[in-house]
Amino acid sequence: MPSEKILLQKQERVNELTEMLKGAVSGVLVDYRGITVEQDTKLRKELREAGITYFVEKNSMLRFALKNAGLDGLSNVLEGTTAIAISSADQTAPARILGKFAENDKSERFKLKAGFVEGEIYDAKGVMALSKIPSKEVLLSQLVGSLKGPMQKLAAVLKAVAEKDSPAA
Repeated sequence: MPSEKILLQKQERVNELTEMLKGAVSGVLVDYRGITVEQDTKLRKELREAGITYFVEKNSMLRFALKNAGLDGLSNVLEGTTAIAISSADQTAPARILGKFAENDKSERFKLKAGFVEGEIYDAKGVMALSKIPSKEVLLSQLVGSLKGPMQKLAAVLKAVAEKDSPAA
């Protein structure tokens, strides 16, 4: 039987994880077994630069935290080695970065397990589909670009109509 001090430490960790999960807009669980230290370092750097928190956690601790955060639908994938990537700002960043890494992993040992976006749970295939969605900034720039052309054409037509209707000097 674990001591009361150890149980208290575990409860505090579960509470920390629960708060992180509740404050997250998205997250992805992965099986990182078999990747090299060099690959892991590169992956962690990319995730950190995107503002994503990435860490390895015990499955039992995650199971309690996921349940507390209302994400207990993810508990069924908590087997083997598990790392979690959490974003509090970008809904697709964890899936995008980890999905790209999983696709480029020649050993095919790095596997997406599952994920969530704003409380909606996705299996590994769903996370891979999310990884194909561009970032919010890219989508906004595409929208602006698609609106720019028609607006310029409208402005040119309006200018031509105005010039046609104005008396010649």
